Parts: sequence; C-alpha cells; structure tokens
Amino acid sequence: MLQELENNFSEIEKKILSLQKSYQNLSEKYLELNKEHTELKTKYDEERKKNQVLVEEQKNIKLYSAISGNPEHNRLMKNHINRLVKEVDFCIAQLQNSGL
Repeated sequence: MLQELENNFSEIEKKILSLQKSYQNLSEKYLELNKEHTELKTKYDEERKKNQVLVEEQKNIKLYSAISGNPEHNRLMKNHINRLVKEVDFCIAQLQNSGL
C-alpha cells in the first residue's frame, strides 16, 4: 500500500515537472512571439506611412500633369478647381456670417 502511494506520488511529481517545463517553454515562446508582433507592428506602421506619402505624391504628380496641360488629367484638374472654389465660397460665407 505504501509502495503504491510512493509510486503515485512519483508519477505526479514527474507530471508536475513535465508541466513546469512545458509552461516555461510556452512562456519563452510567448515572449518571442510578443517581441515579433511588436516588430511587425512597427514595420507595418512605417510601411503605411510610406504608402500615404506615395499616395500624396501620386496625387500631386497627377495634379502637376493636369496643370501642365496633359489631356489625360484634365478632369482631375477641373475637379480640383471645383473643390477649391467650394472651399473659398464656404470661407466667404463664414466671414459674412461672422460680420467681417
């Protein structure tokens, strides 16, 4: 009976040690993955910013092309001018409402 209890405790101790080792391995893996996630998030943010800059540059290039007379971008230029006129009209209306 006593021998059987000792065997059971021995088995339980082995399982506990195995679980501790697994827990430690998983904790290390979690830290690695967390670090990798942080690095990837930083890279993603950087790439997103670069993309936004490139989109703005592309808009500017199209606008400059339209200004220089490129027929492909005439509609873009007209839309841009219309938007600017609307903004100016809005500003004038605000100034009139404020009494200036």
